[in-house]
Amino acid sequence: MKTSFRDIYCGEVSDRFIGKELKLCGWIKRVRDLGGMIFFDLKDREGYIQCFVEKANTKVYNIVKDIRMEDCVWIKGMVRERKDKNPNIKTGNVEIEVFEIKLFNRSSELPFLVEDDINVFEETRLKYRFLDLKRPLMQNNIILKHRFVQIVRDNLNKKGFIEVETPYLSKSTPEGARDFLVPSRLAPGKFYALPQSPQLYKQILMVSGFDRYYQFARCFRDEDLRKDRQPEFTQLDIEMSFVEEEDVFQMIEELFEDIFNRLFMKTLNCPFPRLTYFTSLNKYGSDKPDLRVNWEIKDFTNLLKDKGIKIFEGCEAILSLEIDVDITRKKVEELNEFVKSQGGKGVTYVKYTDSLSGPLSRFISADYLKKGNVYLFVADKKEKAIFILGRLREKCIKLLEPELKEDFSFVWITEFPLYVWDEEEKRWEPAHHPFTMPRNPGDIDKSPREVIGRQYDLVLNGVEIGSGSIRNHDPELQRKILKKMGYSDEDIEKRFGFFLSALSYGAPPHGGIALGLDRIIVTLLGLGSIRDVIPFPKTAKGYALFEGAPSEVGKEQLKDLKLELKNEND
Repeated sequence: MKTSFRDIYCGEVSDRFIGKELKLCGWIKRVRDLGGMIFFDLKDREGYIQCFVEKANTKVYNIVKDIRMEDCVWIKGMVRERKDKNPNIKTGNVEIEVFEIKLFNRSSELPFLVEDDINVFEETRLKYRFLDLKRPLMQNNIILKHRFVQIVRDNLNKKGFIEVETPYLSKSTPEGARDFLVPSRLAPGKFYALPQSPQLYKQILMVSGFDRYYQFARCFRDEDLRKDRQPEFTQLDIEMSFVEEEDVFQMIEELFEDIFNRLFMKTLNCPFPRLTYFTSLNKYGSDKPDLRVNWEIKDFTNLLKDKGIKIFEGCEAILSLEIDVDITRKKVEELNEFVKSQGGKGVTYVKYTDSLSGPLSRFISADYLKKGNVYLFVADKKEKAIFILGRLREKCIKLLEPELKEDFSFVWITEFPLYVWDEEEKRWEPAHHPFTMPRNPGDIDKSPREVIGRQYDLVLNGVEIGSGSIRNHDPELQRKILKKMGYSDEDIEKRFGFFLSALSYGAPPHGGIALGLDRIIVTLLGLGSIRDVIPFPKTAKGYALFEGAPSEVGKEQLKDLKLELKNEND
């Protein structure tokens, strides 16, 4: 990109510029002093190019002698053909003979090398995030995320969607996590909430007749963090009127077909497979199964119960994970400790190679097994055993590194329960959120455990990347759903009155989905943490190490807000 200072990016200099004079700007990647000649690599976001200056050019040579890594400089020079070509970089056929140089700014001593292959604590990377983001790997992550967003916008715009912004300062409504609260200076004692999602706003936009909406929405949740969670994140929010599940599925599948074609030149197999929530749990022990491997849960309860096997004594269900790779005794011991860490009693196994082997080999016939496979057994209450085997399946995929049948495996999980029991709060909570249409509206009068919602998740490689539903557009049914959760009429009016009022003005049938942008990019790139695709993330404890947030505020600011801090012991 040509500017007053430069003619082109460093990483874009090629053979076609040989013999031409160019101005370049960037940062020093490395310096090599060979005595009569100094070589240095100049880099920017598009790559780097080798530069050199001869000792005869005294003025420039003396400046270059003193430069160091990450100094910011401007150069003017002639593009030459390299004698020692480097086929591993884009600019490997050419180099720059430097005639002039200007030092814009020196770099302080580096806490770590600004290279991809570094071995430093993540806290150090986050403290010096401005350096960490200069690494090619990090820049490529952020640039791919940018390209992803551009493709999505282009695709949805062509399909008649309208991008609409919704507020950051909102009303506190329950959506599954704690709200971040913002005190109001103009209304002392009252608070805004940062939105956990634009859920109610996008539904109201359907009432308003916008018909097809999308937004790259910032969402805020005050919850304990994990590697795939941040207190603030971005989701691709989509809503449509006059649709059913199939319309949403088709639209999203076409969107990902476009993304994969334009980003990776790959063709996806569509439509994506579909599993109901309970089928997924019973087969894979998870509502977000990684289908790149075919391993399934098998029920051996009737075959092995009451056979005098100590580890199975007193258990309701005896289940097994069938895997098609060999496993050593040492790894079985590691898996046994893992199962115990998940609250299980342990794991035992049987192998079927040429013959049966393993602790259970004398209790089971080969007629019930598949030759070449290993069976890992867990026994407990059925629900708990399924949960443990789901975690064991995930652990085995990482530990045993089986051959994957494909690079990317999508699956829709459908028909979630509308409610789940919160053991800590001793009440029924929505499985997704309280604004979902029941599969059969009349079921709302039944026991909460019997009600199935028109909810769906999109899973990629064992990661839930999106969640959505067909929404409830009937205000009276919405009131019943909220009452089932324990809200009184007064609570409903206070918290949701504005929403119920909107639904009463001709709300259309509508539905949509929210896709986690950061999770998608991490999964596409095969990375371990969404912090690697967020420019300025928080730590696992919610701290922003670079800028030092959260931080204390002055007494005058608190006074303006009519707030006073108290010690915990007061």
